[in-house]
Amino acid sequence: MGTLIEFREVCKYYQMGDTTVKAADHITMKIEKGEFVAIVGQSGSGKSTCMNIIGCLDVPTSGTYLLDGQDVGQMNKNQLAAIRNKMLGFIFQQYNLIPKLNVLENVELPLLYAGVDASERKERAMASLQRVGLADKCRNLPSQLSGGQQQRVSIARALAGSPSVILADEPTGALDSRTGREVLGFLKKLNREGDTVVLITHDNSIAVKADRIVRLQDGKIIYDGDARDPRAVVRPEEMEQDEPAAGGFSDASPAEQEAGA
Repeated sequence: MGTLIEFREVCKYYQMGDTTVKAADHITMKIEKGEFVAIVGQSGSGKSTCMNIIGCLDVPTSGTYLLDGQDVGQMNKNQLAAIRNKMLGFIFQQYNLIPKLNVLENVELPLLYAGVDASERKERAMASLQRVGLADKCRNLPSQLSGGQQQRVSIARALAGSPSVILADEPTGALDSRTGREVLGFLKKLNREGDTVVLITHDNSIAVKADRIVRLQDGKIIYDGDARDPRAVVRPEEMEQDEPAAGGFSDASPAEQEAGA
């Protein structure tokens, strides 16, 4: 369907005193239009750095990031803001809804910033709320909704601008397990309808809901492939434990080894 996100040897380095922190270290990957990809890793793995670069909140120290063929690393702050508003829809762990605005007004907000006129704003916002099953709550305040409903409002807000990419940062982190499953179900539904979804998480049980997993450790990709492959959910700290002991290899299948971990 065409490449939407492309990293070419992307590096992001930070200087902390005499130490250089390699938050992203020569990362190369492609995400195609219509994919559902989870970028996974523990704290310090580089996943948040990748999210910030994908979301045009930061630029690489070196290397190239192309968003739909456009070189983001060469853009100034105003150009980055414009491309964020046009091409990216953000879903956050804490919803980031404005308490004094009702549901419809919250969903309309990015369209207001984009200069969309009032009638079109309302039409597009209502269409987004319809997609997440909350059109009947359009006049409610966020405080009158459950946590799951508030996260669905944030999904509707992300959809209102018809973004090329939905970027979801730990979207179930503030939810109970049942509600979290419902939110993931909505993301999968959106992907089936053609939306490109990039999910950032540390949680393997969340990551496997995607179709593809990109696993990071120490700023490098250590796995990139099918989310159903047992190797996709091996935790970074287990990598060395999976090395065969002296004297031979295990006869167990990868699935059996994973089940016994």
